[in-house]
Amino acid sequence: MANVPAAALVALAVYLAALLLQRVGELWLSRRNLARLAARGGVEAGAGHFWMFAVLHAAYPVALVAEVITGARPHAWWPLWLGLWLGAQALRVSAIRALGERWNVRIVVLPGEPLVRHGIYRWLAHPNYVAVALEFVAAPMLFGAWRTAAAFSTLNALAMAVRIPAEERALSAAAAAPRR
Repeated sequence: MANVPAAALVALAVYLAALLLQRVGELWLSRRNLARLAARGGVEAGAGHFWMFAVLHAAYPVALVAEVITGARPHAWWPLWLGLWLGAQALRVSAIRALGERWNVRIVVLPGEPLVRHGIYRWLAHPNYVAVALEFVAAPMLFGAWRTAAAFSTLNALAMAVRIPAEERALSAAAAAPRR
């Protein structure tokens, strides 16, 4: 194990605590929204690939910690990465707000309901996925963990290559379905 500066350890601990709180809050919100959507006739699609996201998001902090304790150090550009990470957070919040109770970590659609076209969705089809992609680059780079950034960005892109088409199919079918 490399000699990790105390400031880097404190920053990493703060980041990991924020990440944990954010993910737990998102899972709580997702579960609440799932119950509400189910009561309104919501249907889940693409459940078979959800495991990829669970593994990806569970392995990410482990890889980040491993890279930092084995020698990754912040570069002088860390404020740029922090700004990008904060931008990703704003994008995530805007997606959650625009979708309201329709936001979920799973693909859940309401047959017969039109697509959300307000808020950030006026300009961007998948803002939450963009936010996650930005996070997988920016957060590790805050700590100089370029290997984690590269690996998890690649793995996320592969998972998105499955997820986005599944979501697009589900949304198209739901929008074309008769309203319940």
